[in-house]
Amino acid sequence: MTRKQNYKAALYCRLSVDDGNFGGSVSIETQKVLLEQYCKDHSITDYTFYCDDGCSGTNFDRDAFRQMYKDIQNGKIDLVVVKDLSRFGRNYVETGMYVREFTDNNIRFIAADDNYDSLVNGDDLLFPIKNVVNEMYHSFPKTSIKK
Repeated sequence: MTRKQNYKAALYCRLSVDDGNFGGSVSIETQKVLLEQYCKDHSITDYTFYCDDGCSGTNFDRDAFRQMYKDIQNGKIDLVVVKDLSRFGRNYVETGMYVREFTDNNIRFIAADDNYDSLVNGDDLLFPIKNVVNEMYHSFPKTSIKK
């Protein structure tokens, strides 16, 4: 994969219902602001948001993800940027499969807060470890503190 001058980027945001219990730090709007700033900092000017709000990361049966995937297949997208790997997915196998498919087809994949860029560190050993931890997070018991 080679670095291009001008990318057609998909900025993908996801928030599950459970994520809403932890405050606004991962809200869709917060993700959008962070991703737009990432684009500005890296001179990426051609981008489209794809946002799945209230969707689990444990599978990829999500409306905005399916539309983004269709746009990738139709040649409209050659870069996918997410806030972090957990926003992309919490299923170790499927997350890895999609990222591998993207990179095998010259679609660059960036998880900004995880400092992952398939063009630069596509063989990063931390990538699968982070994906396993993200999947495990979903299986942790959910507790709430009552006042």
